[in-house]
Parts: sequence; C-alpha cells; structure tokens
Amino acid sequence: MNWRRTAGVLACLALVSCAAVEPLPRPKLVVLLVIDGLPQRQVTGYREQFAADGIARFLQRGAWFGEAHFGHAVTVTAAGHATLLTGASPHRTGIIGNDWRDLDTGERVYSVADTTAHYIHHETRPLDGTSPRNLRAESLGDVLRRRDPRSRVIGISGKDRGAILPAGKAGTAYMYMATTGEFASSTHYMPRHPAWVDAFNRARPADRWFKAEWKPLLPPPAYAGSVPDAQSWFGPRGGQLPMLMGAADATPGPAYYASLLEAPYADALTLDFARAAVAGEQLGRDDAPDILSVSLSGHDHVNHRWSAESRLSHDHLLQVDRLLQAFWRDLDASVGRDNYIAVLTSDHGFMPAPEVLRAQGREAGRLPARELLGRVNGELERRFGAPKLVAFISAQALVLDRKLLAERQLDLDGVAAATRDILAADPAIAAAYTRRELASGSRAGAPWFEAMRRSWHGARSGDVQYALKPHWMPGAAVATHGSPHPYDTHVPLMLWGPRWIRPGQVSARADMTDLAPTLARLLGVPAPAASEGKPLPLP
Repeated sequence: MNWRRTAGVLACLALVSCAAVEPLPRPKLVVLLVIDGLPQRQVTGYREQFAADGIARFLQRGAWFGEAHFGHAVTVTAAGHATLLTGASPHRTGIIGNDWRDLDTGERVYSVADTTAHYIHHETRPLDGTSPRNLRAESLGDVLRRRDPRSRVIGISGKDRGAILPAGKAGTAYMYMATTGEFASSTHYMPRHPAWVDAFNRARPADRWFKAEWKPLLPPPAYAGSVPDAQSWFGPRGGQLPMLMGAADATPGPAYYASLLEAPYADALTLDFARAAVAGEQLGRDDAPDILSVSLSGHDHVNHRWSAESRLSHDHLLQVDRLLQAFWRDLDASVGRDNYIAVLTSDHGFMPAPEVLRAQGREAGRLPARELLGRVNGELERRFGAPKLVAFISAQALVLDRKLLAERQLDLDGVAAATRDILAADPAIAAAYTRRELASGSRAGAPWFEAMRRSWHGARSGDVQYALKPHWMPGAAVATHGSPHPYDTHVPLMLWGPRWIRPGQVSARADMTDLAPTLARLLGVPAPAASEGKPLPLP
C-alpha cells in the first residue's frame, strides 16, 4: 500500500468535509421592507399583475408564508412595527397602540413622542414622534450594535413610528416631514444631519411630482374586481384616477407635500432616501452587518381613504410593486445580490369597508368610541348610581375613574366585571376581559383571550379590554384596522437572499414574532431579549 498517497487522499477528503460544513458568511445587510397596511389577500389577489422582479422576487424566488399572522389583538401601525424586530408582542414592548391615555392623568401618550427631543431643522409639536423612549424591549439592531458598534441600523418611513420603532434604541430614524417634503431625524439621535441628508433635502426631490398625474398602470378591465372610483361613501373629497398632485396649489407647499402620502409618490421618495442612505452610510460594505428598515406609508393612507377593495388601492399596490423592482435592481448593483437578505412584510392588514361587506350581503357597521362609552356609562349608572364611571377609552380598553370609585366606595374589580358583562352583551362586541383576568390568565382558551392578552400591558392598558365582532369597525373612517380578526392579522411575510434562503411557499402558520429570531439566527447573534417567537421553518 502507498501510505503517502493514502494520507494525501484522506487529507483531501478532510478538506472537502470541512468545506461542506463550513457555515455561510453572515449577510452584510438585512433590508426590512414594510408596506404599511397591506393585507395578504391583496398580495395573492393581484399576484398575476405584479412586475417580474418586485413583489414577484419573493413569490417566485424567495421563501414566503401563506399564513403569517400577528398574534396581538390591537393591530395598528405602532404595535406592528414594534413587534417586527423585537420578536415581542405589545404586552412586552409596551407599544399597546399608536397612542394611549395615561392611567393617572388621562393625558394622551403618543407611542414615539419624547418632549426632550425635537426634529432637526423642523418645527416639533408635543406629540410628534422623536424617539423610541416608550419602547420597552430591545430590537435586533440593538443586539447587533452591542456585538459590534460598527454595525449601522437605519430606519426610514413616511411615518415617525414606522421609522423609529424598527430602528430600536441603538439605531437612527429618519421620517418624512409632510410640511416640507424633506426627511429629518431628531436630536435624540444626533445634533445635526450628516452631509448626505442635507444634500438630499437641498435637491428638493419631492417637488418633481408637482402637477404630476397619478394614472392607472393597467387598462380598465384589469381592475374589474375592485370597487370603482368616486363612490359616494368615499366622502366629500371623493377619489378618482387620474389624480392631479397639487391641483389647488400655485407652488409646492404643505398641502401638496401631505397629499403625496395618499399617492405612490411619498413611497417613491422614501425609496430614493433609502438609496441615499445606502450610499451615504456605506451600508453592506464591510464585515459588520447592517440593518436598513424601510416602511412605505402610502398604502395605509390610501386604504384608510378609499378602502383596500378600491381601484385606487389596487393600482397603488401595483405602483409600489414597480417601485420595488427598481429598488431591488439598484441594491443588487450597489450592495450585490449575494450580500444582502430582504424581507417584505406589513405591520397589519385591513378590514374591508362596511359598504363593501354589506353589498356582499354581510352584516357590518361602525361603532364610534363616544357611542360605546355612552352606552356603557349609562348602564353602569343604572346599576351603581354613579355617572361616568368609565373615564375614557385607551387602546381599545375602558379605563375606570379610580377617584370616583373611591368617593362612592365602589370596588374596582366588581365594577370592572360589571363593565365586562355590559360589553359582552353589546351586539357589536366579540369579547371583553377585565384587568384581573388578563393579568392572571384565568380565562385562557376563551374567545380572543390570548390575542387580547398579548395586546395588554399592565402599566399602560386599561381595566376592561374589548374587541369588536368581525366586520364591525371602530370609529367613523371609510376603512380601518385594529382587530384580532384575520383580515387585520393576516399579512405577507416573505424572505429573499439567494445565499441563505431557498425558494418556496411554506404552509405552516407563522407568528410575526418569529421574524426577529429568524433574522438573528441568519446574522449569527442572539435573539432580542424579550423575543417570544421561534425561528421560522424556512425551506
């Protein structure tokens, strides 16, 4: 036997074996792309009309989950954005709504407000979003930067909460200023903008759509399944394509810049700013992984204004799809296709407008908060002889007037239980649970209890949490969201990255808290401390 030759063969086999098990390098960049207010039903419903490499990049060449849901009940923008990169529901993040009321003072608390900080070069009102001060959970970016401070974490959005919450405590957020058409950060993050931000704003890119027309991308038959334009229930401002931007203005001004959010153009501008951030911050250019979170706010504005079933919403998503195709093409060129992972998802779905549902023969309606409060307080007064025992509604929970309860020597738990029973008897209410029940978990297994418990935070939430029945909408808007029902919880969850993600549809149900630990595993770092999800079963 030729021992020298045998040893050489064994050495080669060992090298092959080592190479086979050598882990993949970490992605240099993770891009989280959130289309605000996008229900999964629109993704599957319009799939055949998408461009070749926008959303279709994920559906055809990525991994996507057909049953991805948020597990919390109050499905609103701030709560959803806080969940995505913390892996935690509102009961851990503390972000129980877009806003809520202080239990002691009754004053409004905005999810990302911080009066110690102000926008750079822009007027700041007391309830403007300027920092993640109210976020009580760490994010994936916080973990990443703690491991390596060279990692950069950037959040960009048309909404302050859509930028700030995914960026976490250690990242940097930039938000669209609807009064000027610029993007700005706040003094929480820095005393002044970097040069690339100032250069972007000086060019006044938002002005290029002044007097532009938003026209449908496809011929009329392509929208046959959508609600036609100019419905009477759209309200006095109407809604019809083509739509002229800045129609009533002589020059670009605050009204024009705000109107871009109800069209594809604020999203186009957000993606342009994201391109500038990739170049200006040199994202994905070294061995310290970066995170870029981009939340496109336009679809949520369009759906609130005209409903997710409208032709305007249908076309808006097709317009965003084409914008994404160009954005991925540019990232492929600047960062490299084999250097980044992209995620496409949403922060919540959308309830169909009651008018649409009633036209389908379904029972549907609206329940303004003031009307509900009046009903409950009237019945409580009949039972206990005291007026206005419920002080206010906060994040879909009734808050009892503790001072009045003490004056009338009424037991808080007893009045809360009576309030729960009054709510449960209301024809528009699906379920209601008291503070004691939610804190103890004593109603586990009851309808919607787990979702409502995941939305309830002991220090911030009210005394009786409730959820409306399917197809009942809070408030008086054309359309909205915020329930534990599938049309609000069911969102797209899709991942792409040829070196790390094998393509295919996954039928297993996914909880949106699973995204953060999945990305943490791909980045080779621990999941955020408050994360309650588990890594997704990727193909």
